[in-house]
Amino acid sequence: MSWIRWSAAPEDASPTQRRNFINVQIDAIGIGIASAASAFLPVFLARLGASNVQVGLLTAMPAFTGLLLAIAVGRFLQTRRQIVPWFSRARLTVISSYALTGLVPFVVPKEYAVPAVLAIWAAATLPQTVVNVAFSVVMNAVAGPQGRYELMSRRWSILGFTTALTVAIVGQVLDRLHFPFNYQVVFLALSLGGLVSYYYSSHIDLPDAEPLPRAAGQSLWQRAKGFADLIRGQPAFVSFMAKRFVYVSGTALGVPLFPLYFVREVQATDAWIGVINTAQTAVMMLGYLLWARQSRLRGGRFVLLATTFGLSLYPIFTALTRQVEWIALYAGLSGLFQAGLDLVFFDELMKTFPERYTATFVSLAQSLQHLSTLASPLVGTLLADQIGLGGALVVSGALRLIGFVLFALGKPVAEPASSAAT
Repeated sequence: MSWIRWSAAPEDASPTQRRNFINVQIDAIGIGIASAASAFLPVFLARLGASNVQVGLLTAMPAFTGLLLAIAVGRFLQTRRQIVPWFSRARLTVISSYALTGLVPFVVPKEYAVPAVLAIWAAATLPQTVVNVAFSVVMNAVAGPQGRYELMSRRWSILGFTTALTVAIVGQVLDRLHFPFNYQVVFLALSLGGLVSYYYSSHIDLPDAEPLPRAAGQSLWQRAKGFADLIRGQPAFVSFMAKRFVYVSGTALGVPLFPLYFVREVQATDAWIGVINTAQTAVMMLGYLLWARQSRLRGGRFVLLATTFGLSLYPIFTALTRQVEWIALYAGLSGLFQAGLDLVFFDELMKTFPERYTATFVSLAQSLQHLSTLASPLVGTLLADQIGLGGALVVSGALRLIGFVLFALGKPVAEPASSAAT
């Protein structure tokens, strides 16, 4: 019975559904271990001597590939009866890139280390695009329309706890070993989390989907027109994505700036950077449970407005101080709001289109998100060269505040469209 309660599966769930919920949670442990490496990847590049633009490329490259290929990946997955194998294998491939990153200083001369790391992560952008689209499809199928907050809050809480604990340990390890050997050990060790993730994610058991028929005999123009008509038929999706585009652009602009600000302006040690990331991820663990409860009490719109506003203040407050202790506090508070934003963006998006077209609409959502994140990190680093890292962080916060205002002025998203005409 304890496994049943821990899984967060509905009481009337079948044994297969319960196993799926449990597999999703244990998969989160593996991802939590592996994803701890992501907090230190831009720091690793910075310590190797990477420029602001090169660090920005680390964020921009996945966006570029996603912009080009997300819709094509979505259309491909929409024709698969089973998406789980594509999801689990692509995830394992991405996480293996951390192991390859750890090997770079062993086999590549120092002057070529930064380009080699960027080349590894450029190659990883294709499987990452598959993961980005397939994740939402798989999680939505496991949770169902009424279980998204419960499943994702539990999963992301476990992931956050695992990541917070791992990041804290990693920060101490990095401070006790010499560079670059410390990063080599960390990246190789954390990549083992990918094996845990692969085993459990590949055992998610979903019924075969009914693939959409291929548009045989249609011209490229006819297929494009049919796709556009499908999107225009869901105005709630169009409206939500336009507002999210603005907000995500502000978020993406700040992504490469935080590690650079910590290293160059605050002069934070690896141990303190570990504390900052631990504070953020640890509070997120509690935030998922808090916002899942708030969604039941006050509704999704309250969660949407509270989190978009609260998270807008994080880059602004960070830019106004160089005391690492205060920055750790701000990071913890940002983790609280980020947890709610993760949940509400996922839930609100899934309400805006018919369930049978999930892969298609999710891929378009990913493509639009990549469009905003492609240019924004590079703009952020270029702004930092002109007005300083602190000034660029303020711009990031201001753009997020504009997104918040758009959400506040808009209408609430309607109930799930799973019964909409197909």
